[in-house]
Amino acid sequence: MNTVREQDVSAAELRAAMVEEMRGHGDLRTDAVARAFATVPRERFAPEAPLVQVYNRDDVVITKRDANGLALSSVSAPRIQAQMLEQAEIRPGMRVLEIGSGGYNAALIAELVGTEGEVTTVDIDAFVTDRASQYLAAAGYDRVRVLQADAEGGVPQHAPFDRIIVTAGAWDVPPAWIEQLADDGLLVVPLRLRGLTRSFALAPEAGHLVARSYDLCGFVSMQGAGANDERLILLHGEDVGLRVDDDQDVPTPDSLRDALVSERVTRGSGVEVGGFEPFDDLDLFVATRLDDFGLLVAKDEAISAGLVERSARMGAKTALSRDSFAYRASQSTSEERTSFEFVVYGHGPHADSLVDQYVGLIREWNQLHRGGTGARVEVFPAGADVPVPAGGRVIAKKHTSVLISWPTSP
Repeated sequence: MNTVREQDVSAAELRAAMVEEMRGHGDLRTDAVARAFATVPRERFAPEAPLVQVYNRDDVVITKRDANGLALSSVSAPRIQAQMLEQAEIRPGMRVLEIGSGGYNAALIAELVGTEGEVTTVDIDAFVTDRASQYLAAAGYDRVRVLQADAEGGVPQHAPFDRIIVTAGAWDVPPAWIEQLADDGLLVVPLRLRGLTRSFALAPEAGHLVARSYDLCGFVSMQGAGANDERLILLHGEDVGLRVDDDQDVPTPDSLRDALVSERVTRGSGVEVGGFEPFDDLDLFVATRLDDFGLLVAKDEAISAGLVERSARMGAKTALSRDSFAYRASQSTSEERTSFEFVVYGHGPHADSLVDQYVGLIREWNQLHRGGTGARVEVFPAGADVPVPAGGRVIAKKHTSVLISWPTSP
């Protein structure tokens, strides 16, 4: 049986190894954030998990589930936490609000702001805040202010904040978050746009917010007044479905169920990717250029039966029409499976035209935006007059209108 001393040494060794791995992957870009990860004992905030899981850069530790087994609270993967902290550019002496608590991320922020700064962390769930308070105090971070509240209204009594970091998946940006942000502040938020979540670093600019950066991420969904769940439209029993935003108009489900079992159209795009090249910007590009968009999801049984392709296991990006749909997958173009061609599959009476449109968007992204500067994302108050450039799209939400446009790289 290990002694406490041996366990502490093991945790320290694993922590140091995780930091080195994260440096190697580019998760840690600044010395300040690297020092914070090297200092804070992550295991103190996830005592129910084995150390090898706690210090895996990709591993999430679930701390609470609902009656159906779905995660309600978690300690996020270290690489995602590092990504957002790097986006936030936190400096000593800053006042930081964290929305969505847990303790560990607040301790990292406390290291970054130092003794002259302030950290407030808020969560709607008393279980989460009680746990965070206990673990923060035990780890020596009792200067972090822990509050239980619905963060839709922010924390006005301690505003303004130089940085607001949201660690729960949000569908919208409430006015309070903008009002409580300092004029030169940054709001870092995992914002869901047409089913796709990106972590945006948003800065105030001329009466609205402009994204300085964004990255792929995933989080447990927001609870309380800001909750906005996705809908699952079943297409083939419980084996195949479409995930769409709750307020999104959806073509007639019965027509799409009929389309799924109709003859399939298959078309290659001629666009290949390989190695570790990211292409999540393609997903965002397609999602914001199509009039109707969703995620096709399927269980292994439907994939094994050939009903849909493997890309549906994680949510295939799907173009929708009234009675047809088309989604993207990939086929290997090398024996070593190191390069792949994007292929589009379509179902339904208008599959041909929908597949052609999808292939055209893949080729447009490849020619004009692949490896470029990415999208320009701006968040305006709802009802504002939004200047929409050619090819841009406004996604209307309750509190805001999000404009996504795609400048062509020089």
